[in-house]
Order: sequence, then structure tokens, then C-alpha cells
Amino acid sequence: MELDVHDSFGEKKTENSESLLKVNTAKAIEIIGQFLQNKKTARILCLALRNMPLQWAGFAQRLQLLGANSVVLGNAKLITPEVLLHWTSDKNKLLSQKGKTSQLEFRDVMSSGSLFSSAGQSHGVNWSALWLPIDLFLEDAMDGSQVLATSAVERLICLIKSLRAVNDTSWHNTFLGLWIAALRLIQRERDPSEGPVPRLDTCLCMLLSISTLAVTIIIEEEEVEPKEDDCSPSKSRDEKQSSGMCRKGLITSLQMLGEYESLLTPPQSIIAVANQAAAKAVMFISGVAVGNEYYDCASMNDAPINCSGNMRHLIVEACISRNLLDTSAYFWPGYVNALSSQVPRSASNQVVGWSSFMKGSPLTPSMVNALVATPASSLAEIEKIYEIAINGSGDEKISAASILCGASLVRGWYLQEHTALFISRLLLPPIPTDYSGSDSYLIDYAPFLNVLLVGISSVDCVQIFSLHGMVPLLAGQLMPICEAFGSSPPKSWILTSGEELTCHAVFSLAFTLLLRLWRFHHPPVENVKGDARPVGSQLTPEYLLLVRNSQLASFGKSPNDRLKARRLSKLLKFSLQPIFMDSFPKLKGWYRQHQECIASILSGLVPGAPVHQIVDALLTMMFRKINRGGQSLTSTTSGSSNSSGSANEEASIKLKVPAWDILEATPFVLDAALTACAHGRLSPRDLATGLKDLADFLPASFATIVSYFSAEVTRGIWKPAFMNGTDWPSPAATLSIVEQQIKKILAATGVDVPCLAVGGSSPAMLPLPLAALISLTITYKLDKASERLLALVGPALNSLAASCSWPCTPIIASLWAQKVKRWNDFLVFSASRTVFHHNSDAVVQLLKSCFTSTLGLGNSNGNNSGGVGTLLGHGFGSHVLGGMSPVAPGILYLRVHRSVRDVLFVVEEIVSLLMLSVRDIAVSGLPKEKAEKLKKTKYGMRYEQVSFASAMARVKLAASLGASLVWISGGSGLVQSLFKETLPSWFLSVHSVEREGVNYGGMVAVLRGHALAFFSVLCGTFSWGIDSSSSASKRRAKILDSYLEFLASALDGKFSIGCDWATWRAYVSGFVSLIVRCAPRWLLEVDLNVLTRLSNGLRQLNEEELGLELLESGGVNAMGAAAELIIEGGF
Repeated sequence: MELDVHDSFGEKKTENSESLLKVNTAKAIEIIGQFLQNKKTARILCLALRNMPLQWAGFAQRLQLLGANSVVLGNAKLITPEVLLHWTSDKNKLLSQKGKTSQLEFRDVMSSGSLFSSAGQSHGVNWSALWLPIDLFLEDAMDGSQVLATSAVERLICLIKSLRAVNDTSWHNTFLGLWIAALRLIQRERDPSEGPVPRLDTCLCMLLSISTLAVTIIIEEEEVEPKEDDCSPSKSRDEKQSSGMCRKGLITSLQMLGEYESLLTPPQSIIAVANQAAAKAVMFISGVAVGNEYYDCASMNDAPINCSGNMRHLIVEACISRNLLDTSAYFWPGYVNALSSQVPRSASNQVVGWSSFMKGSPLTPSMVNALVATPASSLAEIEKIYEIAINGSGDEKISAASILCGASLVRGWYLQEHTALFISRLLLPPIPTDYSGSDSYLIDYAPFLNVLLVGISSVDCVQIFSLHGMVPLLAGQLMPICEAFGSSPPKSWILTSGEELTCHAVFSLAFTLLLRLWRFHHPPVENVKGDARPVGSQLTPEYLLLVRNSQLASFGKSPNDRLKARRLSKLLKFSLQPIFMDSFPKLKGWYRQHQECIASILSGLVPGAPVHQIVDALLTMMFRKINRGGQSLTSTTSGSSNSSGSANEEASIKLKVPAWDILEATPFVLDAALTACAHGRLSPRDLATGLKDLADFLPASFATIVSYFSAEVTRGIWKPAFMNGTDWPSPAATLSIVEQQIKKILAATGVDVPCLAVGGSSPAMLPLPLAALISLTITYKLDKASERLLALVGPALNSLAASCSWPCTPIIASLWAQKVKRWNDFLVFSASRTVFHHNSDAVVQLLKSCFTSTLGLGNSNGNNSGGVGTLLGHGFGSHVLGGMSPVAPGILYLRVHRSVRDVLFVVEEIVSLLMLSVRDIAVSGLPKEKAEKLKKTKYGMRYEQVSFASAMARVKLAASLGASLVWISGGSGLVQSLFKETLPSWFLSVHSVEREGVNYGGMVAVLRGHALAFFSVLCGTFSWGIDSSSSASKRRAKILDSYLEFLASALDGKFSIGCDWATWRAYVSGFVSLIVRCAPRWLLEVDLNVLTRLSNGLRQLNEEELGLELLESGGVNAMGAAAELIIEGGF
């Protein structure tokens, strides 16, 4: 009986518990429903979703289980399972609880007008407003005088992400903008003027290697590396599938690219390659097996008759090779235009090339020639060549080196970064296991290293290494070669061609290439005259080694590095040990002497010392004819009885010393020779001949010649040389022509060119050291060997002449134009840049021309709508009948900005010109009666939305141009100066929106605020990126925190704002809105106190919603302040 009672009690207790559980569950579900539907609690939940994704994931997962399994929820009245699942799986539902914010209003303002135009309007204002910065970046990267330590890929990725975020565009529009900008670069180089500068091969590298590699990394970041919020199981199915939108955008962009036929025409030199790419698609569609045999064919005789390829075919092949696309692209409508019946059914089996090599054919001379001329198509092919270069016989190693430095490097776009890395690794081959010598093991590799060094010394090859960010690595590989071969006594080898190779020759190749990797060509006159650019790093050997050490030490630690490691060959192994200048005492000694030569007059030559003997021997060798005539420039005693013959023999014996010893003596030799010429004991002709003999004996001495003569020009102690055609070469034959051509080039900018006539009939003059240097350079014939030296001397000569008084540069251009007529356009263009080095007003005028041409302002020609086509034009050269045409102002500025003395002055002028452009935009094109209406309106937005939308499109274009010019002119250093100095100073200064005494009301003021907001955010995103993936992002936190502190203090009333209040209000709200929307990760790095103060200041501007969103984006630390604001406010 007792048992029955207990059982009844237990059953009743269980029933009560179950009933209570149901009631509690129903109540909890009701509370959850109220939380989700209540405006404030939903906003707090949204705050958690944004800043605590992992915790939100667990919460959402439990709600989803509740919605799927709860019986009580099915009977609930306030909320249904479907509603709960919808709320927890779609974060946009929570986000939609926000009221209409100032951020959304600003987005509406900034998206006024159509930013994206049709294919036929690719050169219009709308299109340029999106992608103008990419055009400018690509064109600036073509400047061969600038060798960068960072990869163009990294900077391009940062630029692409920034533009996509700020312009709020889709991935397919973003990628389409990238392709079109790169294709425009190719079109500007279709018919380039000749000159020692990077040309078509570098352009093709930018399109088919750098751009496609940037796209590859962007897609890999999205698909391979999981983001924090991607781990959330609460993500909806659509959100999980959105991770492939980047790749889908790429496919759409390439499909749309076919509409731009005028940009797709390939340059003449790669028509056959484009045809091959198209024919490959046709053969694949036709079912013909396509292997490397097809690409080994030397001609297209077997290709389909009507199969014409274009640049899109090459881009698609580049994407396929990087696994961004598959062969389904061949079936896109209109992709190919040949019929399957026109396709050959097989390729010849007798063709020598990569396919036969991979099947085991030996490296015969014909095979080597074929592989040198044809780029490899797979990483396996490059790896096999690399293994031969490591393990093969001596002849095989040399053949492998020739192949790697051939077409696979220059036009092997799909594997270019791999080829460059293999070459860099081979510059320091492994130590042989049986090596036991006392000298460096590298000496025995001289013929092998000679092939590599010659192969990568062309202007385009150096630029390709620079674009791929391999300059620090390459410099670290070259320094041991310089140290070893420069320290070795003379030694020679006979090559298979019958030529003699010496240690001095290998050393000179490595040394001159090393010098080209840092800013050696910038003369010391910049530092002495105060012309040094205060921002932007000066590349030096120490700096390159620091970057190299940092890159290798940190490689593999970041997500991007891990992705990169997956793409690299497993055969590549670099030493991770840091190296410093102290590891190379001879190189460090030369560098110290180079710096001492710049800083002070030469001294320290001790009579009888070994260096003194080498000096005498060099002077004897250089001036043999003078010595035979009884004169002597040596410092030995005049009582010596040695005959000239025995003296020359003795000198020859004394010069059998290492190259470093000769370089140490060279400055003293140059000082003696220049002094003798100045005092009439040595004729200018003999001086030039002697200098050439010195450079022929040791080509590396060219570096010391440039260094010494540059320093002597700086000191200004030498009398001028009269370029009269008797003692020194005369420029008279072409000087007047050069003057007219310079004026033609600058005609589009309105810049005045100084008259070249010097004192009427007075002959042209140059400083004596500069005259000696130019006389030396024009003695050389243009061949491959001399081109490598001129690639070192040319930029130095231009920079030195530009630092001298006018008209030194036109005189040098005239002398070189007489020698190499086909370089005339390049030489004249280089001379025209000097005008801007000497005249800051000319720089301002050029910048103004950039703005007016881009915006279509101030032109009598109504058909000129501005845009990229007007800003960058066709490049430069004789593209019109009858000589050179005016150069587009954008091209001109991109080639002169590195020689501008005061770069801080440039950013101030850009801000000023941006404000003037906004004023002109606001009033341009309006009828008089409408302008009067606009003047009387308090805010332009209230006048007419159409006119405001049109004005905003052009304002954004102006801001985009200004930000691009600031970033390109000074990089992150100049952007830092912008935020720390220029912008605060501008806002605190008094500015007027009046024009010629007429008040145009609030529209100009508001537009100026929007323009500055776009401008400043673009400058920041270009320099630091919108995330933390770039190396430059490490410098962002301190600068941004300081600048937001300034904004908060100004809003608190600690500073008196001098600009128009409408401008200030529009700027602050626009600047913060853009950061919240486009770069919210910036705010995670800002001090909470600064964010809170700035949020309070925004509330004072009646920007409560924006102030809240600022705190919501501030991370976990700012959640408390944001929650308090939600509860207190009416959100």
C-alpha cells in the first residue's frame, strides 16, 4: 500500500514538473520573442553578433535546436518556429532593426549619380571615378627609375580591396575595372618610343602576372582561409555559399570583358601567342588532345585558319593556369571564332620543345635554343630545369641557367614569380660536398653565375623582379657574389663561345646590378641643397637587408604567407639566417668610402701605400699616350728613369689585384685626372678616353665614377666647361630642336619653359665633372654590354643634370640625341621633366592640369568629358605626324613627382586644388538663372537632386584623383603627414566658399566636406588597407588614434574650426560613416576613450545613430559603452 502511495506521488510530481517545464519554456520563448522584436534588445543582440561571433554562434545554434524540436514553440502565439529560425539564421534581420542612419544618408549622397557606366563609356567620368587609382598605380609602376622593396602584388591587392569597399561595388565590377585598367596600360605601350626604360614586357607582366596573382590571392583569402565569423554554425545557407562570390565575380568579369574589343587587340609582338591561346580553346572544343606539343610549334601554320586571338584569351589562360578557372571557359559564347573542321587533328611528333624535354630528351643545342625561346607552361618543367642547374654537369648547368633567364622569365607570365625565385636561389648555389679550397666556392661557379647575371640585367628583368617584390631577396643573394669575386685575385676562364671570362667581369655584373636595386642614382646634390624628400624611404643596402631579413623571418606566420607557401615549389629552400653589412667587409668598406666621398673632399692617400701604387698604375694605364710624350699624371717622382714601355708593363703587373682594391683607388685617380684637365695638362678628349679605358678595365668602376663626379658637381669648385665642339662636344646642332620639342610636350599643361639661349651667342656650359661624365657616356656604342652600364649611369646622369642649373638637362639630351637618334623622344621627354624640378609653380600648374583634364573643367572643347583618357592619354612619343605631341598631364606628373624637391608642399597643393575643383564643379555647366537659384538656397541638396547627383559624381572623381596622387607621390609617409599636419591645419584655418565675391550658398560647403571625407579615407585605405593583411597596416593605429583624437577634441570645442561649419559637419559625418562602412577594422585599433568622445561629439551634431554605430564597430571593449547608449537613447 505504501508503495502505491509513493508511486502515485511520484507520478504526480513528474506531471507537475513537466507542466512547469512547459510553462517555463513557453515563458522563455515568449521572452526570447520579445527580445528579438524589441528595438533596443534586438540592437544589443546585433551588437553581440557583430563583436562576439563565436559566442553568438553557440547562442544561435541553441535557438535553432529549439526552433526545430520544441513542441511548446509550435503552440506559441507570439513567435513561431519559422520566425525564430529566420531571425537566428539571418543577421540582416537583426541589422534591419536599426533606424535610418546618417551613414545610410551619406551612402545615398555618395552614390548619387551612376558610378558604373556601360561598356561604351569606359573613358567617361563615371567609369574613371571607380578605377582611376588603378590606372595611375599601374602607370606609375612602369617608371624604371623606381625599384621598390615591396611587392606590387601586395599594393595592388590593398588598392583593389579599398576601391571595392569605398565604392561599394560587386566583385565582378571590381575585377572588370582591374582588367580594363591593365589593358589600357598595354594600349598606351602599343607603339612606344625607344629608350632605356621598361616597356611592353613589363606591361604584360603587370597584366598577366601581377594582376592575375593579385586576383588569385584575393580569391584564396575568401575561400581557403576561414574567417572568424565563418565558423559560426548560425550562418545561413546563402551566407555560406557567398564565399564563392569572388570567384563567380571573376568569371562574370571575364565574360563581360569581351565587349571591350578596342582594348583587346594584342600588340604586334604577341599576336602569335594570343592566336595560340585561342587555337588551344578551339582544339579543346573540337576534342583534339592538346598538350605541350602544340605550344612547341614555332609557327601557326597548323592552327585554325580564322582563329585570331586577343588579350582576353591570354588573361583567361593565365587564370586557368592559376586554377582560377577551368576549361569550361572555352565554351563561353563568342570566346572563339574558328570552326572545328578547320582544326588539325594532331601535332607533329618531330617538334623539339618542352614536351620532348619532359619525356627525357637531352639538352642538345637545338633543344636549349627552343627552351630559351619558349616559356615553360608548368611548374614541373621549371623544377626539372632547376634540378639540372643544381645537379647537372657544368655545361648542363649553364644551359639550364640560360633557359631560366630566357622566355620563361620575361614572358612566362603564368609562372613568372616561380622562375624569378629559382633564379634568385641559383645565385647562391649549394656548396659542393667535395669542396676544400680556401677561397670562396662561388669562384668555381663563375661561368654559371655569369649566365644568370647577364640574363637578369636587362631593364625589363630588373623591373619584373621589383614588381614581384624580390629586390631585397635578390640583393641578399648578390652581396656574397660581390664579396667573393671582388676579393679574388685575377682569374679567367675560356667559355664555349671562345670568349674570356674574368673575375673582374663577374664582379662588375653583380656589383652594378646590386647598385641598381637601391637609390644609388640619386646624386648627393639632393642632400646638400636640401632637396631630399622628407617622406618615403631611401633605399640603401642596409635597408634592403633589413627588409630581406624581416621577410624571411616572418614568412609562414601570417595567413597570406601560408597560402603563398602552398603555391611555391617544395624544391625551393632559402637560408633563413639574417645577414648584415658586417658580413661583407669589402662591400661595407666601399660603401663607407662612397659616403665619405659625398660628405667631404677626397683625402687620405698616403705616399708609398699599396693604394698609392695602384693609383699610379691606373693613371699610367689610362694615359699611356701622354706618358709617352714625356708628361705624367702619376704622383711618382719625376726622377724615375723607367721608359714608357717598362712603366706600362710595371703598371700592368701592379693592377693584377682584386677588384675591391681597384675601386678603393679609383676616386684618387679621378681626382688627379679631373685636376689635370682643369689646369690644362690633360685635354678633354684624352680625359674621356682615359675614363673609358678605366671603365673597360673594370666596368664596376663606373659606379665610383658616377659617385665621385656627382659629389664634385655638388661642391661647385670646378670651373665650367664650354661645350663648343672643339674641346668638348657641342649640343648646338640639336639644342634649338630640343627646346621646341620640350615646349610641345608641355603645351597641354600651360607650363612656361625657360629659354635655352644662354647669353645670346655664348656657348652652352656644363660643370666640369658633369661634362666629363657625359663625354664618357657618349663614347660607348649601344650593345648589350654597354646597355647594362648605361642602365646604371643613365638615371644618375639624369638626376645629376636635373639638380644643376637650367639648361644642363637639355644640353645633355641634345648630345645624346645626336648619338642615338631613335632615343630622341625619350631624351626630350626626360629633359622636359627638369622644368618641374626647378620651379614649384610649374608643379602646381601641372597638378591643376591633372584635375582640370580629369574633370573636364576649363576646356573650350565641349566634347572633352575628362576621365582616364584625358588624364593619361597615349603615353609619350612621336604619335602624330610632324614630331612629338603634347604629353597628357597625368603621364607627365607620374614621371616627375619623384624629382619634386618638397613633397610636403605637393600634398598641400593637392588639397587646395581639390577644394577649388569642388567649387568649379558646383557652378560649372549651370545656366545663369539656375546658378542664381543655387546661390539663394541654403543647401544645394534642396535645390535639385539631379544637379547634386551629377556634382557628387565629379566630386568623387576629384577626391579619387587627389588621393591617388598623394599616395603615389609619397606613399605611407606622405599619408601620415596628411593626417598629422595637413588636414588639421586646413580645418583650423579660415577658408571661404565665396568666388569672386559671390556667395554660392551651402552647396559648395557641403560638397567640400564630402570631397574631403572621400579623399582622406581613400588616402588611408590606399596606404594602410582596409584590413590587417598588408605590412603597412602596422603603422595605422597610432596615426588614426591621433587623428580621431583631433576630431573628438574639435567636436568638444577645444579647437576653433576655421572652415565653413557645413563643410566641417559634412566632413566629420562622412569620414566616420565611410570608416564604419568600409574599414570597420580600423576602429578596433583606436583607444576606447577616443571612440567614446568622438561618439559624444557626433551626438552633438545630431548624428546619434552614427555615434552608436561607431561604438558598435569598436570591438568587444566598446560593447559596454554601446549598450549604455542603446538603453539611454531612442534606438
